[in-house]
Amino acid sequence: MTVPSVPVAQVPADAAMLDVREPDEWNAGHAPGARHLPMSQLTARLSEVPADDPLYVVCRSGGRSAQVVQYLAAQGHPAVNVEGGMQVWAAQGRPVVAEGGATPAIV
Repeated sequence: MTVPSVPVAQVPADAAMLDVREPDEWNAGHAPGARHLPMSQLTARLSEVPADDPLYVVCRSGGRSAQVVQYLAAQGHPAVNVEGGMQVWAAQGRPVVAEGGATPAIV
């Protein structure tokens, strides 16, 4: 199955984003407005997946989010993988915020 994907540059500024990284990664730096649902908790919390169409899914480098997109697509969710993840997001100068006012970092 081919995973629907888009480059970071094609993600709209107001896109509905789901960040599937672990809490320490999320706390260090994430896209403003993104929702957090770690991949490790996805199946148990499937009812919390936003119904946005499309739903842009992101992780650190694109591997975990591709797996999540494949799973969500099989469940009927219109999910799209963000190629290169938060590493490319930050490298392209897209906004990143951290929890607690810390300096944002992609870890």
